[in-house]
Amino acid sequence: MPGTVLLLAASPMGKGRLVDAASVLPVLAAVAPAVLSGTDTANVVELADPLDPQAVLTRLRAAAAAPGPLTVFVTGQLQLDRRQRLPHLALARTTPATVRYTALPWHWVREELRLRPSGATTLVVDLHADAETWEHLHGTPLDSGRNNAVFGRIAPPPSRRQVASPSYMKAVATLLRSGSRPPLERLHEQALARIADEGAHRDLVLASSGRHGAADPHAEISAAVRAGRHADADALAARHEEAAVRAYGPASEDALHWAEVRADLAMFAGDPARSCRTWLTVASARLAAGQPPEAPAVEAAVDRAHHQWGRIDDTARARELGPALAELRLRVPGRTQGALDHVQQHLRQLQTQG
Repeated sequence: MPGTVLLLAASPMGKGRLVDAASVLPVLAAVAPAVLSGTDTANVVELADPLDPQAVLTRLRAAAAAPGPLTVFVTGQLQLDRRQRLPHLALARTTPATVRYTALPWHWVREELRLRPSGATTLVVDLHADAETWEHLHGTPLDSGRNNAVFGRIAPPPSRRQVASPSYMKAVATLLRSGSRPPLERLHEQALARIADEGAHRDLVLASSGRHGAADPHAEISAAVRAGRHADADALAARHEEAAVRAYGPASEDALHWAEVRADLAMFAGDPARSCRTWLTVASARLAAGQPPEAPAVEAAVDRAHHQWGRIDDTARARELGPALAELRLRVPGRTQGALDHVQQHLRQLQTQG
């Protein structure tokens, strides 16, 4: 099965830049796609200093939907948003004051990859952190998802008025240009050895295989989706959701996780109305449990409900779900400007249709 490779290199323009992230792309691009992926053939998507987090999300979502192995190479810098103090990958237009709206929330990466089976996804990262984020990460490690292999490093901020080089990723690319791809654990160790004399001993080293064995229910569900057995996938997720409700309650993270999985499965099955309704239920449950409107999981649920609502062809079903979405959008405006206006305008159009 062909692999997919996403090359993402991003850092702010101007004085906020900590690392020259895009300088690694010519070195990575010189590596054969099959070597980057570790498969016989591979599709490579390159994002160089992207401007818009939504555009990055679209590419990430498409890569995550590919059935074969996925390798994501990420080079850039991490910053915290001022409201929630959550790590974001800074993009070209990011400034400390605009992180929430111009950077890619790292939890979006985790969310988009969460339905992929164990062992199917690898993240290779070379990240630099500003001083505030560096301190934050020592108490709260970067969460890249339990099923994903993650190798790389997070480096502290460089000296003042200096722009760092993504030396770890360049070492990885140089090693791969030999034409062979050693096991990732060994490739990671070799890359670290190459940059040892650069003070890399201060880095936060990331090394996780992400393998949780065949008992992982997500792997079985993903296999059913890939085989087109959407009803079987939903039935399996429903059993796990029911078990979580019995064990921990309907508002528990375990139960809500499986509800979210079922919302995604409805999307994969081509049923946007069911997906939208499920995301609306998840968002309402999180708010009812006391989670704030700006919480990442709440925002994600409303954003996904909104996205699926826009894909409903049945006018009556779209009209039925619209008011609930509009009510949630009042409480959870999200990061996209004009989202509430879009819902209200579309609802008015639906009311004039038969």
